[in-house]
Amino acid sequence: MATDWLGSIVSINCGDSLGVYQGRVSAVDQVSQTISLTRPFHNGVKCLVPEVTFRAGDITELKILEIPGPGENQHFGDLHQTELGPSGVGCQVGVNQNGTGKLVKKPASSSSAPQNIPKRTDVKSQDVAVSPQQQCSKSYVDRHMESLSQSKSFRRRHNSWSSSSRHPNQATPKKSVLKNGQMKNKDDECFGDDIEEIPDTDFDFEGNLALFDKAAVFEEIDTYERRSGTRSRGIPNERPTRYRHDENILESEPIVYRRITVPHNVSKEFCTDSGLVVPSISYELHKKLLSVAEKHGLTLERRLEMTGVCASQMALTLLGGPNRLNPKNVHQRPTVALLCGPHVKGAQGISCGRHLANHDVQVILFLPNFVKMLESITNELSLFSKTQGQQVSSLKDLPTSPVDLVINCLDCPENAFLRDQPWYKAAVAWANQNRAPVLSIDPPVHEVEQGIDAKWSLALGLPLPLGEHAGRVYLCDIGIPQQVFQEVGISYHSPFGCKFVIPLHSA
Repeated sequence: MATDWLGSIVSINCGDSLGVYQGRVSAVDQVSQTISLTRPFHNGVKCLVPEVTFRAGDITELKILEIPGPGENQHFGDLHQTELGPSGVGCQVGVNQNGTGKLVKKPASSSSAPQNIPKRTDVKSQDVAVSPQQQCSKSYVDRHMESLSQSKSFRRRHNSWSSSSRHPNQATPKKSVLKNGQMKNKDDECFGDDIEEIPDTDFDFEGNLALFDKAAVFEEIDTYERRSGTRSRGIPNERPTRYRHDENILESEPIVYRRITVPHNVSKEFCTDSGLVVPSISYELHKKLLSVAEKHGLTLERRLEMTGVCASQMALTLLGGPNRLNPKNVHQRPTVALLCGPHVKGAQGISCGRHLANHDVQVILFLPNFVKMLESITNELSLFSKTQGQQVSSLKDLPTSPVDLVINCLDCPENAFLRDQPWYKAAVAWANQNRAPVLSIDPPVHEVEQGIDAKWSLALGLPLPLGEHAGRVYLCDIGIPQQVFQEVGISYHSPFGCKFVIPLHSA
């Protein structure tokens, strides 16, 4: 009786502790009340051991998935290559109160001839006695084996497509001959049986990712590190330093931000974009610095040229730079009105206007008529006259429409009386009425509010303590050597870096 069940594929439920096993019956011992399965699967995963044995007391439920036909119980095939499905003989295994399993067979026909095993298509027409759990839902094993077979068929179909699209000169895979004479390639030998359809459900990546609570995990790690006083990186209980893309991660000497010191009390300090402190100096010290530099060879002509280059470069940037000044915009030449006085400050403005005119900027220079001019102004006017710039001496000749930029070089501390002149007041009124942005070159420090409020101011060498009327302050390098600064009592280290004009911010 027990040997009739050898080779059957069964599913054994051993409860929540041991789980569910599937396999082919290899031995049934009625004396010791045990049953052995070969090539078993535990909860859908193939076991590492080739055979497992169960006691009747451990079995909660036993389901017979397939009964072998006549003569097949001597040849146990692989579980993967067996066509799963209900057999023609329905069996239900119960458990007695003493723990002994009892097999109950469905009554068969009176004929003693062996019964044919029906195919999968005949399942619905069979009257199989199954447990109530089988009637409610398909077992875990059936679902696992079905999905496994579907994946095998998908790989087989993919291989058949690959073989059909293979290059004609490419060698075809070798085939092996089975005992029944059928030809199968190595993929079919490896991956098993066919299925009828491909699974249409995809793996839920978002759902599985939502199961991982990242915030809770990081909070647990931080709690552990706070308790133990250790961290995975850096010094304990210290956050790692974050660097910008232009900062060096290698340790170097401490940065000294105050590299410039002056011999007197500083009334106002500025700082650069990199954080370097630039103190302001008095007008007397600034005048002394330029005088010592001129004694060492930095003549007035050189200083005017450097000031003109730096001021014109800043003005070209304010006018739009390459976006405005290019061959495609010849019909939109920027217009600059240059207001200059009869002093060195005015000569600096004329030098700036000459460089702007050389860069295809329409420059209108206003300079009042005087009987006697400074030599520096005369020389700069001679050079400016060789450009396409326009020089006017009357405010009526200035444009009535707004210009792109107004450059103010009217004020000079040594010629304060000029502020009472009619032409000066008229020039201030025109600039305020034109409503164009104003750039002041080397503006002086006024105790009273000046007539033209600048949007930008350009200081030379070191800035003066400029007020709010000066707008945004910029500093230009006019080429004063370091030892000249030291000679007047200034400890100096250049804050310009790779530029000649840098912005300054109020510290």
